[in-house]
Amino acid sequence: MPFITVDMYEGRTIEQKRQLVKDLTEATMKLGVPASAVQILIRDVPKHNWANAGKLASEG
Repeated sequence: MPFITVDMYEGRTIEQKRQLVKDLTEATMKLGVPASAVQILIRDVPKHNWANAGKLASEG
C-alpha cells in the first residue's frame, strides 16, 4: 500500500488539496495500484518552520 507524504507551506485551499490527492492517486494507479490502497498525508508547514540555505522561508 503506497503511503505518500506531502510537506508544503500552509495556505492551500481545501479544493486545491482535493485536486492534489486526486492527481496523486491517479498517478499512483498508473503503476497498477488500486485507488483504495493509496494513502496520502498532507502536512501544512508554516513558513517560519521551514528553512533553506540557512534562511527561514518566512524571511524571503
